[in-house]
Amino acid sequence: MSEINATERLERFLNFYNNLSQSNLDSLVELYANNVEFIDPVHHMLGLEQLQQYFSHAYARLSSCHFVATSKIANQDQGCLSWVMTFTHEAIGNGKPISVHGCSVVHWNSEGKIAYHRDYYDLNEMVLEHIPLLGFITKKVKQKMANNSTTQTT
Repeated sequence: MSEINATERLERFLNFYNNLSQSNLDSLVELYANNVEFIDPVHHMLGLEQLQQYFSHAYARLSSCHFVATSKIANQDQGCLSWVMTFTHEAIGNGKPISVHGCSVVHWNSEGKIAYHRDYYDLNEMVLEHIPLLGFITKKVKQKMANNSTTQTT
């Protein structure tokens, strides 16, 4: 494989995720190292096998998922991709499209495979706001916090 630059690596990463589905999860081996460490707001996994199991479960009921890059920063060893993910899932938000802002930080090993991947996103924005009772409660808590911070700064 010819050496690709850091920007191309992030483009490859983005394209990979925009084409990932339940039917091609075996392609994770093309992008990730066997000893990959993957972290998001809910999970912390070590190894490609755990990552494949995670995605198998995550994509089982996912109807659609698409990422749009909002900014990219990279060098040969690591990259940061800010994104907006829009997805539909039968169990979240009655299957209506949900958009979530997030960021992925990745570190590549000497073979150009991802050895570390950490996603940052608001779990409330992704899931909790779309569960009827929890959504109501989390919106009220956010309103209360916003009101408290406004009154304390004046």
